[in-house]
Amino acid sequence: MLDFMNRHRFMFLCLGILWIKTVTVSFLTFNLVMAHWLEAIIFVINPLAFLLIVFSLGLLLKPKWQRGYFFTLSLLLTVVLYSNTVYYREFADLITLPMLVMGGNAGDLTTSVFELIQWWDIIFFLDLILIGWIMVKKPDPIPVERAPMKHEKAKYAIIAVVAVLIIGLGRVDFAEAETPAHSFDRQSLIKSLGIYNFYFYDAYLHFTTGAQPDLAEQDDLDAIEEHLERYHTDPNADFFAAAEGMNVVVISLESVETQAIELTIDGEEVTPFLNELIEESFYFENVYDQAGQGKTSDAEWMMNNSMYPLGRGAVFHTHPEIESRPLPRALGEESYTNMVFHANTDTFYNRDVVYPHLGYDEYFHLDYFDVTDENSVGWGLKDIPFFEQSMAYLAEEPEPFYATFLTLTNHFPYELDPEDTFIDPLDTDSDIVNRYYPTVRYTDEAVRHFMNRMEEEGLHENTMYVMYGDHYGIAESHYEELGPVLGKEIDDYEAVKLDRVPFLIHIPGMEEEAQRFDTVGGHIDMMPTVLNLLGMSQDNHVMFGTDLMAEERDDFAVLRNGTVITDEVIFVNEQCFHAEDGELIETENCVEAAARGEEELLYSDEIIYGDLLRFFDEEELQ
Repeated sequence: MLDFMNRHRFMFLCLGILWIKTVTVSFLTFNLVMAHWLEAIIFVINPLAFLLIVFSLGLLLKPKWQRGYFFTLSLLLTVVLYSNTVYYREFADLITLPMLVMGGNAGDLTTSVFELIQWWDIIFFLDLILIGWIMVKKPDPIPVERAPMKHEKAKYAIIAVVAVLIIGLGRVDFAEAETPAHSFDRQSLIKSLGIYNFYFYDAYLHFTTGAQPDLAEQDDLDAIEEHLERYHTDPNADFFAAAEGMNVVVISLESVETQAIELTIDGEEVTPFLNELIEESFYFENVYDQAGQGKTSDAEWMMNNSMYPLGRGAVFHTHPEIESRPLPRALGEESYTNMVFHANTDTFYNRDVVYPHLGYDEYFHLDYFDVTDENSVGWGLKDIPFFEQSMAYLAEEPEPFYATFLTLTNHFPYELDPEDTFIDPLDTDSDIVNRYYPTVRYTDEAVRHFMNRMEEEGLHENTMYVMYGDHYGIAESHYEELGPVLGKEIDDYEAVKLDRVPFLIHIPGMEEEAQRFDTVGGHIDMMPTVLNLLGMSQDNHVMFGTDLMAEERDDFAVLRNGTVITDEVIFVNEQCFHAEDGELIETENCVEAAARGEEELLYSDEIIYGDLLRFFDEEELQ
């Protein structure tokens, strides 16, 4: 075997360097928690299985082609590694195949990419420069040689056996038997499969899920309906129909986190208007971001369907026309006019296809707005002119209406013109942290402007306002700089707490009834809460969420990566914390909650992938 390696030194040089680079970058980039020392060993050797297979295929080529093959392979795999590293810096996730298929609809892969690239990223490609130099200047000391299968059967057999053994070891679970499952956590998959093998698994999921609608049957709904019935909670009867017949305005607060609400920096409130509004509203301070890779569109999906988003890609793109029982369609049956305002292109995230299917009658997209260099920044039209221009359309609509507004200004990378700055940027080592709070402050001012305009148009008193943060704003890669701003060290427990997003409902005339709710919930709980306030039946819908005002509801939320939060425990990264004080406790305390979270995500995925609601008979749930 040593002679074989000596005769193919160039291949083993490329393979060895890429292996070391892959392991080093994965350890430094991805937030991996090793529960057992054998997990760490397997993680180190996992990439070797894939690399042995793809590099050994080059030995079948003629020598004149081998160096080019090995160099090209090293380059392509380095690009895969580097692309995921850059993406992870902001989104704490991996690039999946559905995201690549989404292309221009997704936007996240191409938007502000230069903001994520660092000058020292050149080190990712230094080995390729070395390999290229050897190929051109010193090819002889590091030879290549063809290895025909018929002459080297034993060597190829050894490579195949080693690769299979490594892959097999990667599937061994070294955690204790009572450790909760984590099949929706991509970081766990990276730990057990390695980043390159992960893409084979992702491709398998991509193609097999596409066939599920053809295989689905009526009986597939039985277990799901049983699960939903088990955790069903009656909505709060005291607030039933409190806003019956009123207009509904939904405002998606781009990237606004709960930690920014009621926060004071250098004596300045970050959200002074929302702080005032909270005192006269129903405010839910423990609602968690459950969006997946679809980000804002995922939050829209949950707000209007009370079903979880997919773990891979965005429902708006992968399943734009599946059968569902959305809130706008239900409101349309109650004579509501449904509309949505978003100052972006109509095809962004397939919204031109999805919105009519959800029941929206009108979609006011980019073509309806006057966007100039003066009134736009970052991702497009600033929030204040966005609301101002939208009012011209809203004021002409018949009542009652259901109107959704998607704000843009507080979007990564949080750019703001000097004339729109109400508080100064911070002074930390993170430009993202520094710029985040001024853009949140601007969005807060935009909401104030909008509600004043609603009063001027005579629409305010008959409108229920629903406002929510659509997803997180500051990524984990900036937590070291964020910690001092918030006055705490951000560990895994505190990181989960930062996944909270604001959710408030303001009903003019009910200021005296205003109160805060500390119940644990998520985006999926918004729709049932709104339905109850509007006095509408929940029997016609399949919802995983429950009314956040319900007195008997369980304190529960599961995030798209499998993290589970209750009023008693928090399960994250295969660790179990006491919910109140963050004390690390035995994982057996999280088993029940994690199992429920696993079921919730699994059943919701089955509905979407199998298009199961076409079989739903509402009479069965009444």
